[in-house]
Amino acid sequence: MNTTYQALDRWVEQHFDEETAFLQQLVRVPTDTPPGNNAPHAERTAELLRAWGWEVEAFPVPQAEVHAAGLQSITNLIVRRRYGSGGTTIALNAHGDVVPPGEGWTHDPYGGEVADGKLYGRAAAVSKSDFASFTHAVRALEAVAKPTRGTVELHFTYDEEFGGELGPGWLLAHGHTKPDLMMAAGFSYQVVTAHNGCLQLEVTVQGEMSHAAIPDSGVDALQGATHILGALYQLNADYLQVKSKVEGISHPYLNIGLIEGGTNTNVVPGKVVFKLDRRMIPEEDPAQVEADLRATIARAAQSYAPPRGGKSILVDVKRMLLARAMQPLPGNQPLVAALQKHGEEIFGEPIPALGTPLYTDVRLYVERGIPGVIYGAGPRTVRESNAKRADEHIVLADLKRATQVIARTLHDLLS
Repeated sequence: MNTTYQALDRWVEQHFDEETAFLQQLVRVPTDTPPGNNAPHAERTAELLRAWGWEVEAFPVPQAEVHAAGLQSITNLIVRRRYGSGGTTIALNAHGDVVPPGEGWTHDPYGGEVADGKLYGRAAAVSKSDFASFTHAVRALEAVAKPTRGTVELHFTYDEEFGGELGPGWLLAHGHTKPDLMMAAGFSYQVVTAHNGCLQLEVTVQGEMSHAAIPDSGVDALQGATHILGALYQLNADYLQVKSKVEGISHPYLNIGLIEGGTNTNVVPGKVVFKLDRRMIPEEDPAQVEADLRATIARAAQSYAPPRGGKSILVDVKRMLLARAMQPLPGNQPLVAALQKHGEEIFGEPIPALGTPLYTDVRLYVERGIPGVIYGAGPRTVRESNAKRADEHIVLADLKRATQVIARTLHDLLS
């Protein structure tokens, strides 16, 4: 085995307690989104990195843009580690924002508690773990391999849960970065080269509220919404017949994630709002998908007949998010090959390159012609880590080994 690889592995092993403590400190600063007050976490991250003597560039997103997106504060960070003229610039991106913890935890979601070889906490797996793996891989690289050319950029951003446009999208659009290759936070047992897209729509069904004792005097928006929901859910049966050719991705699907409406138990609801999430396989055209959904909603609204006659419902559809699918770019091959080679050596099993039904910030880089992949610290599946569920955790052995794989990969690409 290459002696540099062995030395990188040893450095990560010897400093792993420091890496674990670093992750614990990041987990202890909440980044629940919503409400999306993420600037304090960026400040803490920058403080920890500057303690190592690293220069950290902070990019606060203007409040007007943040508030328009329904969030409170965002400060994105870039750390540029330049090793000499020429060579490749590789960006490593992880997001700090995460969904609120919810119920059912047996460990403090902000405690960073270590038990049975696992570190628990909201965002411990997705994706504060890769704040730790990426930074400590770079520390190992600099301590052992001492590269003399190329650059590594660390991008720590805070808008993945709301689509990424104010995270990596904002940094890229404002010209703050343009790497040659990039890697985004992921899990350890596969290299992801493609992912689904996502379309989210907000549908408002307007009726006319009235007293429940005289329902004929109103228009029940909830019954109208139920009629539309039935038509939308029926689409999932059709989507089962639409197959992706990308390994790891199956078919499109639709989910209704939030429903709000009504004023009281004894009032016929005059307005209902629901929000839908449509996952798009890479082969689909997002414009056509949105047009088809709007047409389905319009037909269902038109066909709805109030049970007692009277006025019809009115429906308004607003797009909330359009995240395009990630398509693999040919230039990602050196990155894929290095991760697969070192992943197999470190984990002792083949590391496949495939797609995932998730959607991520990587698409924002790929849309600008920057080849990217998803790889980082974590288990084989999202479910195993309890990401976005109670008792989210990272297996510390996976964190350590992923850090070793990333350090080796960076050495290969910068040599």
